Order: sequence, then C-alpha cells, then structure tokens
Amino acid sequence: MATIHPTAIVSTKAELGENVSVGPYAIIEDDVIIADDCTIQARAYIANGARLAKNVSVGIGAVLSNPPQDLKYRDEKTTLEVGENTVIREYATLNRGTDYNWKTVVGSNCFLMSYIHVAHDCVIGNNVIISNAVQMAGHVEIDDYVGIGGMTAVHQFVRIGRHCFIGGGLRVNKDVPPYILAQGEPIQYGGINSVGLSRKGFDDEDIAQIKRAYRVLYKSDLIRREALDKIRSDFEMTKSIESIVNFVESSQRGIIRG
Repeated sequence: MATIHPTAIVSTKAELGENVSVGPYAIIEDDVIIADDCTIQARAYIANGARLAKNVSVGIGAVLSNPPQDLKYRDEKTTLEVGENTVIREYATLNRGTDYNWKTVVGSNCFLMSYIHVAHDCVIGNNVIISNAVQMAGHVEIDDYVGIGGMTAVHQFVRIGRHCFIGGGLRVNKDVPPYILAQGEPIQYGGINSVGLSRKGFDDEDIAQIKRAYRVLYKSDLIRREALDKIRSDFEMTKSIESIVNFVESSQRGIIRG
C-alpha cells in the first residue's frame, strides 16, 4: 500500500505499487506507473507518461516526464522510463520523448544529481553518474558506467561511450569514444580512464591494449580510416577493442579531437 501525504495530489488513474511514498505537495498525473518501493519527495511533479521501476527515488521539486521542449511535438503519447534503483535528485527535469523515438530512457542504478536536464529522446544506460547542473539536449545517448562532471553541456545527438569520464564545465559537441577521459576547451581526448577501468575489473593487459589502440587512433599520423584498419590488423579483437572500432566507425557527428 502506498503512503501519500494529505497535501499531495495523486490521480486515481495513476498506478502506484507497494510501499510507494509520496511526499507533501507532490503531484502525480493520470498516465503514470510507479513500481514498488519508490520514493517521491516533496513538491515533485510526475507527469503523464512516467514509468518508474522499483526503488526509484525522486528528489524535492524534480519534474519528470513533462512535455518535450521541441517545436515539432504535437502532444503525441510518449513516455519517460526510469530503471530500478535510480536516484534523481532535487530540481532535476527529465522530459518524455517525441515521435522520433517515442520515449526517453534512464537505466538502472543511475545517480542523477540536482538541477540536471535530460531532454526528449535521450537514452542513458546503467550505472551512470551525472553531476550537478549537467544539461543535455535531445537525442543524446550515454552508454553504461559513464561519469559526467558538473555544469557540462551535451549537444543534441551526441553519443558517449561506456566507461568514459567527462570533466566538469565542458561543452560536448562531438561523440566521445568508450573508455577515455575527456577534458579541455575545446573538449579533447585526455587519455584513457585507467582508474575507472581498473575499479570495474578490467585487467592490466586489457587496459594496455585499450591504451595502445587509442595511441594509434589519436597519436599516429594516420587518417581515421587507416587507423581503424591498422587496429583491426594489428590487435586481437577483444570485446573492448571491437567496441572502440565499432563506435568510431558508426559515429555520425565525428569524435572529439586528440
């Protein structure tokens, strides 16, 4: 049974699971599904299309699944999906999707800090940490185990590969390949995320191979196509190396500079 503060406004059409807690002055609209053990704190607004999995925590004043800030949006029925055990802190805003992708997605075990904005049709993977005041435009894709420093802006349609760490106060206007540190103004390759990879169980040989691959990609005189061909010919195509090659090869915006 849900525990709902007397001052909260919760639609009778909304579906609330067991042990859901709804704080003072929170608002939950009709087309909302909230699974077991979620916490909706004071003054949070959960709009139509929100789908929260188990044990999601929504902070004070956060606004979830409000309409996208897209002039092409015509009130089509879209959703915002949030995975299990994700924490969304104070005054974050997460828009639902448009008919481009029909949904905005945040994975499981994520930590989204205060004042962040996740725009329409973004897809965020699992175990992602997004620091205070990060601002994302529409259609951004962030893979698993990414960390983004505070007050960073991410351009629309940018892709960020798994296990990256992006520094604070930056402008991400190109794709960021997996396993690296991104830093500087303009944003650029700053080495690989060795500490993060080691903490996630990557062995020394795998980390060394990733470092060598990026040396070919960023530090040689080869153009990108030649660098990818050299990596294919000279490296064992482990899962890590294959993911680097596939990411760079499929980039539509181009990758950050070396």
